[in-house]
Amino acid sequence: MRWGLAAVCLLAAVAIGVPFAGDTTASGPDATITAWIGDAVGGQPALLRLFVLPTEPVVLLPLLAIVVLACALGRRWDGVALAVLGVAVPVALNTWVLKPLFDRMKTDYLAYPSGHTVSMVATLTVLVLLARPGPATAVTATLSGFVTIIAGIGLVGLGYHYPTDVLGGACFAVAVVLALSSPTRRLAPARSAGSPPAGTSSGSPPAASPR
Repeated sequence: MRWGLAAVCLLAAVAIGVPFAGDTTASGPDATITAWIGDAVGGQPALLRLFVLPTEPVVLLPLLAIVVLACALGRRWDGVALAVLGVAVPVALNTWVLKPLFDRMKTDYLAYPSGHTVSMVATLTVLVLLARPGPATAVTATLSGFVTIIAGIGLVGLGYHYPTDVLGGACFAVAVVLALSSPTRRLAPARSAGSPPAGTSSGSPPAASPR
């Protein structure tokens, strides 16, 4: 399931970026969405900077350190590996492979996929995967989606990225973290079968006593 979803997200990141490879200006939906965000919140740079804050290292690195520490204290070595590799690998691949490959420029830097988005969404995806199954996972996923949308508005509104840079970065980050989640799960400690029920030596029901 995770491998399939990872493949879909990776293909989406590639499909989004191919039409804009080598571009230096916004066109099509990028131009439309950018103009809409500019009209809505373009005159509020302080608010936009607040929106972008979750993508900054000053927020992500302490959060990641807390996750690693919590997993280490709980002896969840699979969680430690996922927290470290799940952020470092997509950021490195995005910086050294995808950005030069797509060669999309915005002013004087490579813009696709958005590095801010990759680092943030990778961290959020790790949190979702490490959350306890059930309501906690749903709540974490919902909050992560909301934060991603808000941060994307900030990145576009401040002129750092085009909307497709943000969308492609989010898809790529999710793809890599999901792909890494399967091999890192092998580091999880094996579950104990548990001790036999009280009054037995092998787990079989105790013999009935004579009446």
